[in-house]
Amino acid sequence: MARRPLPRILSNGSAHLARSRELAKTAADGATDVLHPLITITRGLRRLAAAGRRQWADTPKDKRGSLFLLVASVVLVVALVPYGPLLAVIGLMAAAAWQGRGPAGAPTGPDEAQKQRLQSLYEALVPYFAAAEDPEPLYAHGGDWQKAFTEYGFDDSGRVQRLEIHYPAYFTDGEAESRARIERVVHSKSGRGREYLFDWDEEGNQLTVTVLAPLPTDIAAQRFVTAPGELVLGFTDPTHVQRTLPVEHREEQRDIPPVVWRTGTRSTEPHLLAVGEPGSGTTTLLRSLALQALQNGDVLIVEGSGTDEYACLTGRDGVLAVECGLAGALAGLEWAAHETERRLIAANRARQAGHPPPDDTRRPLWILLDRPSALGHVAAADGGRDPQSLLQVPLRHGRPANVTVVVAEQFDGLDSLSDAVLQHTRARVLLGSASPEQLETVLGARPRTTPTPDIPPGRGYARLGAGPVHRLQVPATPDPYDDATTESLRQAVLDLLPVRTAPGDEVPTQADGGSAEVDLVPAETEPVRTDKGVVPAKAAVAAEG
Repeated sequence: MARRPLPRILSNGSAHLARSRELAKTAADGATDVLHPLITITRGLRRLAAAGRRQWADTPKDKRGSLFLLVASVVLVVALVPYGPLLAVIGLMAAAAWQGRGPAGAPTGPDEAQKQRLQSLYEALVPYFAAAEDPEPLYAHGGDWQKAFTEYGFDDSGRVQRLEIHYPAYFTDGEAESRARIERVVHSKSGRGREYLFDWDEEGNQLTVTVLAPLPTDIAAQRFVTAPGELVLGFTDPTHVQRTLPVEHREEQRDIPPVVWRTGTRSTEPHLLAVGEPGSGTTTLLRSLALQALQNGDVLIVEGSGTDEYACLTGRDGVLAVECGLAGALAGLEWAAHETERRLIAANRARQAGHPPPDDTRRPLWILLDRPSALGHVAAADGGRDPQSLLQVPLRHGRPANVTVVVAEQFDGLDSLSDAVLQHTRARVLLGSASPEQLETVLGARPRTTPTPDIPPGRGYARLGAGPVHRLQVPATPDPYDDATTESLRQAVLDLLPVRTAPGDEVPTQADGGSAEVDLVPAETEPVRTDKGVVPAKAAVAAEG
C-alpha cells in the first residue's frame, strides 16, 4: 500500500511558525518604537505617584494638614492663572518624561552573599516554624526561602536592613516567649550591633523586621515647647509617636519625636518610677525633670545616695529644699504629706462654696526622690521611720492636689520599694542594660526592639501606663559642677537654672495642716556653690512655699 504524502501544512509548518514569530517580533518592535514616548511618560507618572505616596507617608500626621493646605493652594493658584492648567499639564508631562527616561528599574534581586544570608536565616527558623503534621510546610530543611521572605532590603555592608517574614498560622504568635525566641534568632542571624524593630501582624501571619537608626545622645537640656503639666522624658522613634518638638541639636533646629509625660489633675499616670543600674542616667533624668518642673512649680528633692548631685539647685527660686540626710528627708516628706492634705481640704472647701480652688493649691508641687532605699537602710539601722512611709498620702491623693512624686532607684534596691510606690507609679522608665525579665518586671511588657550593644547614659525604655514601650534617650543634663562635664552641656544647664534666692540649704519644717505658710530654715554655716565658685553663707533667709 503506497504511503500518502504528508499535508503541506505539516511538511513545512516549522518554516511558517518561524516566519510568524519574526513578523510578531517585528510588529512588537515597531509598536514599541511608536509608543515609546507614551511608555516613557506613563513610567514617569508612576514613579512620580510613588514618590508622592512615600512623601505623604513620611510626613508626620500633625503636619499633614498644612501640607494638604499648601498643595490645595498651589492647585487653586494654577487654576486661576491664565493658561495655568495647560502649562501645569505641560510641566507635568515634561517631569514625567524626565523621570521615566531610564529603564523600569526592577530589582535584580540579592547577590550570592545576600542569598546566603537569607538562606541561613531561613534554615535557622525551620525548627520554630515547621511542624511534622503540615502537609505543605512553608519551612523545611533545604526549602526555598523566597516563599517565606516576600520583601527584603540590605544596607551598604550587605546586611539585612528590612525583612518581611511569613510564618504558618499555627505558630503561637500570641505568646510572648514564642515571639521572643524568634526575635533572638532573627537578631543573631541578621547581624548584631544594631537595633531591630519587630512588628508582629498576628492577623496576617507576618513579621516585619526593620533596623532602627540610633537615637541622638547629644541633645542638651533646653526649654521645650510643651503645655503646662507636660514634661519631656526624652526622645524616641516616630513609630508610635504622632508629635514632634523643635529642639536645638548641633547648632541647628530639628523636629524630633519626644516621649511626653502629662501630669496634673487630669493625668492618668500622675507619678513616675525610674529604675536603672549605676551610671545609667536616672539622676540625669531627675535633674532634667526638675529643670522643667521649675518653670511653673515648686520642687522638693531628697537624695539618698549623698553624692551631692543636685547642688546646682540648692537655694534656687522654686526649690524648697535639697535634702541628703535622714533627718532632713523625714522633715521634708512629712511637710509634703501635710501640704497634700491641706491642698485637698482647701480645694474641697472651695468647691463646696462654689469658688475656684485657691491659687496655692493649683501650683504644682514636685517631690523627687533619688535612691530612697539608701535612706531606708539608714533608718532601719537607727530604728527610725522609713521615709517611704511618708509617701502614701502624696502618692494616693497627689493627683487632685497637683502633687507629683518621682522616684529613682537602682536594681539592687528595687525590692526595698514600698507597695505604695510600686502601685501608684504607673509611668515607668528603665535606663541602662537589663535582662528581658527585668524589663517585664519594671515596665510590665517587653519592648518590641532589641537592646543596643553600647548603651550610653540616659538610654533605655519608657512606658506610660498601659501604652506601648518606647525607646528613650534622656536629654543630656549633667551636673554643671562636675569637672568631667563639657563646657557646652554645662552652660546649657546653667542657663536653665532659676535665680538664686537663698544662700544655703533650706529644710522645710513640719507645717500646720491648715496653714499655707512653710518656714524654711537655711543653714548659716554651709558654703554656697554658685556659678562663679564657692562663697560662704551670709545670713538666714525666710521664704514661703
